Amino acid sequence: MASSTNIELITKAQNAIEQIRPYLQADGGDIRFVELTDENILNVELQGACGSCPFSRMTLKNGVEEAVKRALPEITSVEAINM
Repeated sequence: MASSTNIELITKAQNAIEQIRPYLQADGGDIRFVELTDENILNVELQGACGSCPFSRMTLKNGVEEAVKRALPEITSVEAINM
């Protein structure tokens, strides 16, 4: 069972994703929270145009990851997974 600290971090990570989502949607993409690992790695799914964009890795690391880590320094990394 997840600890209350972990549940709080998951909620904050989901909120951070919600703040980023409109920027990706403006370019025809989207992002979905998948999970937060025990190592504080945030796994997300890039959807729409972001899923097939050749610049998606740059967007993920230089945009999404930087924004999430600024809001939540506990997050060690943001990784895109394929669903």
